[in-house]
Amino acid sequence: MSDTPKEPFAGHKKLEKNITLLAAGTFITVAIGGIVEIAPLFWIDNTIEKVEGMRPYTPLELAGRDIYIREGCYVCHSQMIRPFRDEVERYGHYSLAAESMYDHPFQWGSKRTGPDLARVGGRYSDEWHVQHLTNPQAVVPESVMPQYGFLAEADLEVHDPAANLAALRAVGVPYTERDLEMAMNDLRAQGDPDADAEDLAERYPKAQLRDFDGDPGRVTEMDALVAYLQMLGTLVDVNSAAAQEELAEEDGR
Repeated sequence: MSDTPKEPFAGHKKLEKNITLLAAGTFITVAIGGIVEIAPLFWIDNTIEKVEGMRPYTPLELAGRDIYIREGCYVCHSQMIRPFRDEVERYGHYSLAAESMYDHPFQWGSKRTGPDLARVGGRYSDEWHVQHLTNPQAVVPESVMPQYGFLAEADLEVHDPAANLAALRAVGVPYTERDLEMAMNDLRAQGDPDADAEDLAERYPKAQLRDFDGDPGRVTEMDALVAYLQMLGTLVDVNSAAAQEELAEEDGR
């Protein structure tokens, strides 16, 4: 019998030197980890706790959100207040997952050239938003934000808002057949102070119905963007919803 001790980790050394074995081992390890993380999601109804007040975007808010994305506003402004004291004191209650449940894509992030906008709704008047978008430096002299005054000159053109709603419904946003049927009418009615918007208000609670850009005779891209900004963070009673989330977490432990 040889007294020569065996080299420790000989099997591991063999694995490291054989690219095929290393690739196979890596694949198996990643596959196991992926299954452990993903498989449980197929056995739960929803990964997000629903909270009272959340609803899909109105067609006008959705158009404004599309303009927000089109103009790259998300590059400098996040919509995710993290649960840190400095953020909560500056921007308001930390963001809840449910507040982004109908976002495709969501507007999270941590890179901020400008402030977080998750709770900007209602903080400023419509006139302030229009002035800020038209000439940001007139409101905040040190701002590096581009000027978006052209939005007030561009009539809002959404060729088929019902198709936009139908596409979102296909990925889980709960628009109804009535919402799709009335999409074009809703798009115009929300920004027209003279329109009959009672049905719209009933289907979209807390929808803000008014002229947003100071020109009641037409619905512009400025109307849509301001309508979207004024809605952000206004749908959910965050203090009540946060308490519900905490209770749900305790029940799950």
